[in-house]
Amino acid sequence: MKRISEILLSARTIAVVGLSAKRYRPSYGVAEYLKRAGYHVIPVNPEETEVLGERCYPDLDSIPEAVDVVDIFRRSEFVPEIVEAAIRKGARAIWMQEGVIHEQAAHRAEEAGLAVAMDRCILKDHRRLAYAS
Repeated sequence: MKRISEILLSARTIAVVGLSAKRYRPSYGVAEYLKRAGYHVIPVNPEETEVLGERCYPDLDSIPEAVDVVDIFRRSEFVPEIVEAAIRKGARAIWMQEGVIHEQAAHRAEEAGLAVAMDRCILKDHRRLAYAS
């Protein structure tokens, strides 16, 4: 759990890949929580222009600023290309939400020096960390 806490405590900017503007989608609730918790949330979704009052980018490469964590709300088969973009972007961590699992992409990210959380909910882990403090 130490690696998880390190990711959450050191991160300031989180790009949420697959963030939907639909309030009932898990990605929306998680991103809204992260924003309330003080993180700068950057939506990434080619189908949206703005989510939670933030400009939405079509992909990680389009984001003009540094990103600490890439939080993935996409199906597992899309993870490898997202990991490659996160490596190009200089992200420090990849976070695959619950149900998102890709061992090879996780290994690739770790080889490139990124911390990896897989098949975990960033909101649940953040809450657990907040209550443990």
